[in-house]
Amino acid sequence: MANNRLSNAAQYWGGRAKETVGRLTGNRRTEFEGIFDQTRANVKDTGLRARDAFRRQQRRGLGRGFRGGFRGHPQSGTR
Repeated sequence: MANNRLSNAAQYWGGRAKETVGRLTGNRRTEFEGIFDQTRANVKDTGLRARDAFRRQQRRGLGRGFRGGFRGHPQSGTR
């Protein structure tokens, strides 16, 4: 996990550098490639954060669903 986050951070800052170089040189393609790299790194990092939050929730036992059942529900044991 730490490697992925570090890789995403490196991609983000590389995109920032590419965007800056593109702005300084007037090369719009390089500038937009930098913006795209930043966006891609942010999306991947957001996905990792969501996955980690889901896994934390599973470990705590909160993600297992409602096990109490509803009255009259076939799986609840009461009718």
